[in-house]
Formats: sequence, structure tokens, C-alpha cells
Amino acid sequence: MRKMKKVLVAMSGGVDSSVAALLLKEQGHTCVGCTMKLFYAEDLPQKTEKTCCSLEDVEDARSVAHRLGMPYYVFNLTDSFQGCVIDPFIESYTSGRTPNPCIDCNRCLKFEKLYERAQALSCDAIATGHYARVCQAGERYSLKKAIDPTKDQSYVLYSLTQDQLARTIFPLGELTKQKARELAEAHGFLNAKKPDSQDICFVPDGDYAGFIERATGRKFPEGDFISPDGTVLGRHKGIIHYTVGQRRGLGVSARAPLYVAAIDPVHNTVTLTEESGLLVDTVYADHVNIISGEPITKPIRARVKLRYRQPEHPATVLMEGENMVICFDDVQRAPAPGQAAVLYGEDGETVLGGGTITGSERRRTE
Repeated sequence: MRKMKKVLVAMSGGVDSSVAALLLKEQGHTCVGCTMKLFYAEDLPQKTEKTCCSLEDVEDARSVAHRLGMPYYVFNLTDSFQGCVIDPFIESYTSGRTPNPCIDCNRCLKFEKLYERAQALSCDAIATGHYARVCQAGERYSLKKAIDPTKDQSYVLYSLTQDQLARTIFPLGELTKQKARELAEAHGFLNAKKPDSQDICFVPDGDYAGFIERATGRKFPEGDFISPDGTVLGRHKGIIHYTVGQRRGLGVSARAPLYVAAIDPVHNTVTLTEESGLLVDTVYADHVNIISGEPITKPIRARVKLRYRQPEHPATVLMEGENMVICFDDVQRAPAPGQAAVLYGEDGETVLGGGTITGSERRRTE
């Protein structure tokens, strides 16, 4: 018989976390609902339906918790969110990298600060509305993809540890998004048809450069677009407007399409190249986490994903000191420093771990 637990359920006000709470209640667990107040949505320059942390989101979450007979709390974590997510986001862009704030939020807030609140409330576990699965074999835990490939969020969860997985529940891992909405509607949840958030929650209009300039009070100067050999090709609007692999919005005429290949904050240059110049076969990463807790002591085979919305590709992975080297079987296009390189087992389902991309190169010639 499954052991019933007292579970702290992170509720954003959206349909996914609401259905997660519903499923846990139906399974007989004692549930406590909570919303993490991460920033002040009313301070955003543009109001959209895609944000979170608004009063409406809190009331939506509270409504579902009340309907399910759950105690409900709002935790003010704005200071932690600023230090763990927003500040690194800004620092990354101003340093020429492309951050993934969802990974930082999961690492620092959902699976660290939230655990602290769970302990204070004598909860055995936390649950979120992520589409992923936690599996147990003996005393070991593994993180696996959700069964719905269109909603799988295992990529942004690679930093989880054995201790965290042992105290985490992902109720939606076996569901499709359509089924989740059907359950919400069947139970009269007022957010059953609420649209999904698509952008970074604290930049709902997608204007990252504008957000950074407002947050820092700085204007980032124009500089040179250059070719790989240093030839000046034109002027850029400021390095925070660009990411590696970008093509649109460059405003440079050339005989073939040009893409951002590198961003140099020291010299305030953005290097452009034709698409062939983006192709690499070796990627380097630091801040490595291996979910099993067992270090990689010899080369292993894995399938590696370099972006959230990208398929995995076969590679050989090895460690050099504390850094990870990923040697792909085939060339990859424009891995962006600051993004995550996430390792999956050769089954394509199990997350082995991952790290933060620091650079890449092409070692082999075809």
C-alpha cells in the first residue's frame, strides 16, 4: 500500500499546478497549497495574461485550494528571487551569455527555499506542476521525461539531487496537457482554460533588453558587428540585444544570411558569421550536476540536449576536472554560452544530469 504523505503543493494559479493538487488529494495525501510571491507583477511595464505573481494568480490558486479543502499560504520570496534569478539573468546578458532563468528558479527557489517552508510546515514532500517523472529503484531515484513529449520539462530540472528527488512529486508526469485541462474543467476549476505562460515570467513582453536597461538604469552603447577575421560589418544596438545563433534584427546586408557567432562585452563587439560558422562538434560546460551523485570517472555515452525545444543528440561525455566535455557524433548548431547542456541516458528518457555551457568548438573536419 502506498504511504500517504503530507505534501506542500506549489500553486502558481495555472491549470497544471491546480491539477497536480487535485491528483494528490484524490490519491489520499494531505495537501497544503502555497504560492511563491517572486516579484511584484504590478510593477511590470506591460500587463499581459502570460505573467505570474499577480493578485489574480494568487486568487486563482487560493480558489482551487479552497475548493479542494486545502490550507493555503503565500510565501514572499521576492528577495531570494532577485538574488538567485533576476540578478544572474542581468549579469549573464551583460556578459554576453544567454541565461535560462527557469533553471535558476528551480534550483534556488522551488527545490531549495520551498523545501525549507515544507519542513517548517512538517510536510514530507513538495509537489509542482512540472511535466516530468520521478522513479524509484531500491534506494536510488531517477528523473525521467513526461509521457507527453510536447510538454516535457525534464530539461529544466537537471539540477535535482537524490535527496531532492526523494522528497519531490510530479503528479502530471503521466498525463497529457489535454487531459489536465479536461480534469480541471470537470472539477469546476475557474482556471481550466487559462492560457499557459510562454515567456520568462518577469519579462512577459519578451523585451529582455528593455527590462535590463530599466533594472540597471544603464544604456548599453552601440558597437561594431565584425566578421570572424575582424572586418567591421556594421553597427550593433548594444550587446544585450543579441544571443548566439540569432539571425533576425541584425540589420546587416550580406551575400548570405549572417548569424551571431560570439559576443564580446570587453571590446563591445558582436561577431557575425554565415551558418557554416555556427557548426561545432565539441561543447564545454561547468557547474555540473550528476543526478545519481556518482561522478563520471570515464567517458560515457549519452544523448544531449542543448536547448529546451531541441531533440537530444548522441555524444560521448567526459570530465576534465570539474568541467564537462561533450563530443557529439554529429555537428551541432550554435550552442549558446549560459544555456544548459542536459544529458539523457541512451534510452532517451532518463536525465543523467547536466551543466552550463561555457563554450564550443569544431575539432573534426568532415
